Amino acid sequence: MSEEKVIITNKKAFRDYIFEHKYEAGIELRGTEVKSLREGGGNLTDSYAKIENSEIFLLHFNINPYQYGNIHNHDPKRKKKLLLHRHEINRLTSKIEEKGYALIPTRIYFKRGIVKVELGLGKGKKVF
Repeated sequence: MSEEKVIITNKKAFRDYIFEHKYEAGIELRGTEVKSLREGGGNLTDSYAKIENSEIFLLHFNINPYQYGNIHNHDPKRKKKLLLHRHEINRLTSKIEEKGYALIPTRIYFKRGIVKVELGLGKGKKVF
């Protein structure tokens, strides 16, 4: 049984989207970003994933600067690369090309000490 520690949940995503599938992805982070996430410093609001050149990137995911960092601290607004298998990326690419689908991060968590992102493939809810 794998132990998971949830860091951030995107509650706004569950309000605005209906998710059909969920995917677990690794995320490419720098040292001070991981330390900042261990302290709970991050914000998933308005973040989304985008496919560029057969790679998936997470945009608008803000990780607060590490409190005890130095000049080598990270840029909080940089785009972060997500790590998925090639067949998953191909499946997501074909789905996102359909009208109305989006790739939204629903939560960030630690799984056996490694930061993971749960991506939801969903359609936007109609607002009346």
